[in-house]
Amino acid sequence: MTQDPELTGGIIAAGEGRRLRRAGWTVAKPLVPIAGVPLIELVVRNFVVAGIRSLTVILNEQGRDCADRIRRTFPELAFQFIVKKTASSLESFVSVVRHAAASGPMLISTVDAFCLPGDFVRFVDAARSRPSDAVVLGVTPMVADEKPLWVALDDEGRALAIGEPAGRLVTAGLYLVPDSLRRSSPPELGRLRDYLIWLHEQGQIIFGEIIDRVVDVDRAEDIVLAEALAQPAGPRDVHQETVP
Repeated sequence: MTQDPELTGGIIAAGEGRRLRRAGWTVAKPLVPIAGVPLIELVVRNFVVAGIRSLTVILNEQGRDCADRIRRTFPELAFQFIVKKTASSLESFVSVVRHAAASGPMLISTVDAFCLPGDFVRFVDAARSRPSDAVVLGVTPMVADEKPLWVALDDEGRALAIGEPAGRLVTAGLYLVPDSLRRSSPPELGRLRDYLIWLHEQGQIIFGEIIDRVVDVDRAEDIVLAEALAQPAGPRDVHQETVP
């Protein structure tokens, strides 16, 4: 288990969840349940298992009620909540990494990145072993995203390319951000994926750590896939989209 008081956490939960709403879900996206447990609670549980006790969470106005609920559920944790409507995933990301008062590296998860606690902890431990000035991305061969961001790694796990038309690994919604990058100003870009591509082009050291099973919960079928993964013994045959 990771026990590092210098590592703080952040959760990006400000998205509107439009595809889930079109599928009939009326609750705010962070409260969409997987096997009866809201997405945001599952993500916070992963941070707890990884030994992270300080979390900054960004929510939109529809998710405002999540703050009180999460505080009641996890009274032992130190939370900072940001409630605002953001124009993009990049704005949410920057808001979280800059808002946290503590210095040092920060582990960020999107609220819809569903993975099992053991896989989350293994990612944290592996990411912490990388150079302190590196960005570390969670990547997965499990393609459960309509618009995946492909990442190619070398034999040492360093990113060779980000944003290619196809590949074997995609980003999984988990990011370890070094302190130096938290205090920098990103260029005017539309999305977080654009920022990651730009960082790589600028020569930023970026590593990827592979998580075999992560579901990006954006659609009704993603909920079914995540619930299969959540079964106690894990699924024997979880559907994966394959890319030639």
